[in-house]
Amino acid sequence: MFVDRVKIEVRAGKGGDGAVSFRREKYIPKGGPDGGDGGRGGNIIVEADEGVGTLVELYNHPHQRAKNGESGRSGNKKGKDGEDLIIKVPLGTVIEDADKSIILGDLIKSGQRIIVAKGGQGGLGNFRFRSSTRRRPKFAQKGEPGEEKRLYLTMKLIADIGLVGYPNVGKSTLLSRISSAKPKIADYPFTTLIPNLGVVRVDETKSFLAADIPGLIEGAHQGAGLGDKFLKHIERTKVILHLVDGTGIKKEDPLYPIKTINQELNEFSEELAKKPQIIAINKCDLPHTKEKLSFLKRALVKEGYQYQFFPISALTGEGLDNLIYYLYSFLEKLTAKKKEEITEVLPRKEVVYKYTPRFVIIKKQNVFEVSGEEIERIVAMTDFNNQEAIDHFQKIIKKIGLEKALIRNGIKEGDEVKIRGKVFTFFNK
Repeated sequence: MFVDRVKIEVRAGKGGDGAVSFRREKYIPKGGPDGGDGGRGGNIIVEADEGVGTLVELYNHPHQRAKNGESGRSGNKKGKDGEDLIIKVPLGTVIEDADKSIILGDLIKSGQRIIVAKGGQGGLGNFRFRSSTRRRPKFAQKGEPGEEKRLYLTMKLIADIGLVGYPNVGKSTLLSRISSAKPKIADYPFTTLIPNLGVVRVDETKSFLAADIPGLIEGAHQGAGLGDKFLKHIERTKVILHLVDGTGIKKEDPLYPIKTINQELNEFSEELAKKPQIIAINKCDLPHTKEKLSFLKRALVKEGYQYQFFPISALTGEGLDNLIYYLYSFLEKLTAKKKEEITEVLPRKEVVYKYTPRFVIIKKQNVFEVSGEEIERIVAMTDFNNQEAIDHFQKIIKKIGLEKALIRNGIKEGDEVKIRGKVFTFFNK
């Protein structure tokens, strides 16, 4: 089963709770606090692995969870950190936040990693809250919840050459002849149901990657035939090899198949249509195909196409050596040109500081909703079943200026304050 796009839900590990503990040693009747901190929750990490070919494993297991951190212990011992969860994906996988519609990462190299969900901080043990005025704190922090996200993972093949054309023009046969790939080959529409990738060996030291994209027909960008499901796989290719069935060339409109496919590429992506193209006319081992090459060449010149033109036979191997050597040479020139562009001096970007408020207050009737990463984390890590922890929370609220901000926004005694789903009643003491 070939899967190139999945939606998954990830949840990083929760941080371990801090411990409330006191020293219990012989001959030391007043042992102080010694509760240790909780361990960090495990992160969710996505890693590109060249040994992974599809996203089918994630399709079958869309819920991914990292390990929680362990709670702190007595003796000021820290809890063990939760183990990170590493999700292996194919090279060329794009990671998108499904709720925010933003790209989090694009993994194109083996071993490349990205943390998509961070584990929660471990809660502080009561040892951390001792002070000259608080000798025996009887509270500790709860562990912070790990991040939860819904993600789209989309796989886009990374190939140097992308083979495009109508169904049954011989793309799979060509790939099987020039590489070690073994695609399914048969004489019926849409034989290729998944993209096939093959390594083309030029000699003992030179090679390039070619991908056989399932056949396109008119209206593919709107879902006709196999639709636009596979058009994204040629977005990463450096060169498009357009394969045309020589037996289907019509004298009255010899460029029809070329124009139609190019129109589909352009409708899907203008950048895709701008990629360099090379034309290969297949089945030139047949006599009536060779007769059609002359007026096809004239039509290309007349229309102003600057495409390189190669008559080949994927079945007999005729013309394949010339095609392979030209493709490799063309790729080398593209690579050299790209290196020159990279070495150009880029303009220095001005760094602009962006102010982010500590919290945001939105009034809805008599309810004041407060949001902000810092305050939401504080609420999540406070044990509201412990009076000392509540007192400590109230001191933090005053220290960060939230109480004054609420008063400025017109809050009155008895009004409700909502933070991270938790509701408080405001009293100005």
